[in-house]
Amino acid sequence: MAAAQVDANGSREEAGRQIGSGAAGPERTDGGAKPKEAEAPERTAKLKPHPPREQMEGSSASGCPSRGRETVSSDFMTACRFLNDHMDNMDNPNNEMRKALIVLFQRWFSVAAEETSVPGDLAAYLREVRKATPTLLAFLVNLADDNGNTVLHYSVSHCNYGIVGLLLETGACDVNLQNNAGYTAVMLAALTAPDGPGGMEVVRKLMEMGNIHIRSKQTGQTALHLAVRHGRVVMVRLLLSYGADANIQDHQGTTALMFASERGHTHVARLLLERSHCDLSLTDKVR
Repeated sequence: MAAAQVDANGSREEAGRQIGSGAAGPERTDGGAKPKEAEAPERTAKLKPHPPREQMEGSSASGCPSRGRETVSSDFMTACRFLNDHMDNMDNPNNEMRKALIVLFQRWFSVAAEETSVPGDLAAYLREVRKATPTLLAFLVNLADDNGNTVLHYSVSHCNYGIVGLLLETGACDVNLQNNAGYTAVMLAALTAPDGPGGMEVVRKLMEMGNIHIRSKQTGQTALHLAVRHGRVVMVRLLLSYGADANIQDHQGTTALMFASERGHTHVARLLLERSHCDLSLTDKVR
């Protein structure tokens, strides 16, 4: 399923594939401190929702609940009902549909995509959507911003595992959606460091549901490449337990073992040699 994306015209488009680019952030050695949030590939940064370029004129803040209250916005539910009745026209929305899409986007990302998003709030929204407009659920949970990021991308990046768990439980979340840079939620999870059993259980569920071998279009790297590059020993071990292929080469011909060797991640290199069938005859491209 392609993610619906709200653009300047409020239309549906296929999700893009980008987290963002930038200079590489500081690398963590095997014994270093682990960040609380996922690192976007090639930089250390928290994702922030990139709202659609069009703003709804005359929109009101009425009906928007305060942070932490399990009260569902009346404007949000009105937009859900309206869009649910016009799903067949979503590819060519009129002005009223565009306005409803903006309301839907703003409230949904506010509730589910912020670092401070509260699972109880999201649970309340999901209950109301299931009850009033169940056929809109898949469209909603896979809604993407201008960078192709869904609320699943953001919640994984923020290590907000309560939110991630609720999204996965809907059964409507396409966990293999790639953003504008080609990164999936599984790839972002490979960069995290869960600090408890609850978080690890959610990450396991995500990896069970997702394709761990999807490659970024920009670099050709998989979740295993990313985990290895950033020295995430726990995630490397978890990915290998789910059958991650250590011999996949990125666009430069680099394997996970090559990255481990280049970055000095000796624990990771040992893990790859012990728990995967590394082809030591592979070579990268001449640079």
